[in-house]
Amino acid sequence: MRLLHTSDWHLGRTLHGADLLEHQGAVLDLVVDAVVQERIDAVVVAGDIYDRSVPPTRAVELLDDTLCRLADHAVVVLTPGNHDSATRLGFGAGLFRSGIHVRTDVGSLAAPIELADAHGPVLVYALPFLHPDLARYQLAGDDEQPLVRSHQACLAEAMRRVKAGQVRRSADSRSVVVAHAFVVGTAASPVESDSERDLKVGGVGSVDAAIFDGVDYVALGHLHRAQEPRSGGSATKIRYSGSPLRYSFSEATQEKSLSLVDLDARGATTITEIPVPQPKPMAVLAGRFVDLVDTSQFQELTDAWVQVTVTDDARPRGMYEGIRERFPHALVVRHEPVSGPLAHNRVAPIASLDAVAVTRQFVEFVTGGEATTAEVDAFRSAYESVRDSGGNG
Repeated sequence: MRLLHTSDWHLGRTLHGADLLEHQGAVLDLVVDAVVQERIDAVVVAGDIYDRSVPPTRAVELLDDTLCRLADHAVVVLTPGNHDSATRLGFGAGLFRSGIHVRTDVGSLAAPIELADAHGPVLVYALPFLHPDLARYQLAGDDEQPLVRSHQACLAEAMRRVKAGQVRRSADSRSVVVAHAFVVGTAASPVESDSERDLKVGGVGSVDAAIFDGVDYVALGHLHRAQEPRSGGSATKIRYSGSPLRYSFSEATQEKSLSLVDLDARGATTITEIPVPQPKPMAVLAGRFVDLVDTSQFQELTDAWVQVTVTDDARPRGMYEGIRERFPHALVVRHEPVSGPLAHNRVAPIASLDAVAVTRQFVEFVTGGEATTAEVDAFRSAYESVRDSGGNG
């Protein structure tokens, strides 16, 4: 069985104001071409199809066109991630043409999509993103007591149901699980980036890789760098395909790819990375203003997307204009002195903090004292309620 594993398309996303939809369309053209050229049997997309719960119209049209083209050549399996609205992504799924499977219902997560090749059946279990505040009730047992409020508890229960269903099926069947989660291996922790929305608000995010033991291949989404969390001595292959585009400057040096997965008769996997060309180089620059605008330097970055930090003690006159004249595609320009009177007045960029941390800082700034536990808990509850009801978080 030959699978193409991808995730984190984030259709509709911008990069510091730069429209990426044309580039996302080029990536999806590459996905379709790979499916045809590599004779892919099934495409699995492990969440974050869209960048937000209410995607722009052009993003919806792009996904519609892509699914139609993919379904001409392979089975397609999609699951929602934490950025998606499961309800909106799954609308009309019952009417989709044969071969397109959009799995958004927690109640049916143990029902596999049944594929087959010359060696026998392959069961694909596509798990929607399981937010603890909702899934802990949806996955409650016969006593109707909710699960512990953690992603670990919810995904562990989901996998218990998957494995219970597996034992009732053919012994020669191979299994694939598709999930969107922050999975922590036993020997090395996964590497995150700035563009991955935090799953750990309230400390509910990480999941132990061991819960997937016994599965032949686990196709993960959420982390934007292709990587494989280690799972001890388990034979289970667990992999993040990574995002196909760079979505933040923390990803500037990452090589992006699609994961081609060959599943043999015994369930063993061979992974081949299909490189994804990026629309522009990306770079992070820091230094004195006079050095940054020196045209004899950084000539290879003239057409790149760049983040520029000017480190002069005082803000140079015409700083923004000078940097953008030197680098026409500078998306972020900021002044952060390394010495002088302004050097100790910097705070962490808002984009690097989660919503709870931002609010805690605001309360402390306004009141002059630390936010109380009750204040933090009240905001966290309100924030997660709005996010889970379809807000953009």
